[in-house]
Amino acid sequence: MTRSTIFFALAALSCLPILAQSTDPIPTQDAGVARAVIIDRAEVRVLRVEIQPGATRRIHQHDDVRYHLFLPLTAGIELTVGSEKPVLTAAGKAYFMSKGTPHGFRNTGTSVAMAFEVFVKPDASAAAMPKDSKPETVLDALAWTLALASPTH
Repeated sequence: MTRSTIFFALAALSCLPILAQSTDPIPTQDAGVARAVIIDRAEVRVLRVEIQPGATRRIHQHDDVRYHLFLPLTAGIELTVGSEKPVLTAAGKAYFMSKGTPHGFRNTGTSVAMAFEVFVKPDASAAAMPKDSKPETVLDALAWTLALASPTH
């Protein structure tokens, strides 16, 4: 699987106009961090996050979801998860967090960094996700997200 295939799949996800709620980034309470809602349904919420150079999204957690995927689209994002040492993420990889896991991120680069955040909500169908597994790649995460967002689901 090529890197261009991954980015094409991510671009396709962000261009689902029927499911899109808003494509304009809205500033968060953290200076230099904005987000746009791509999908918001009972089963899943997908955000596109834009992080200005040097900006930090403070440590927070999501108690209203089953799990959370952080999918960097660009290099230069440092991700802190729980009490683990911060890691410099790789574009095109998937980072998994369970419900309530404290996390934060910052842009260590000199240009705007972007990521998708996928939140699978408690109403998500278990049939769409393999039991006792987590996505290892961005394409796995996209497959789950698209299955959950499917109108036939």
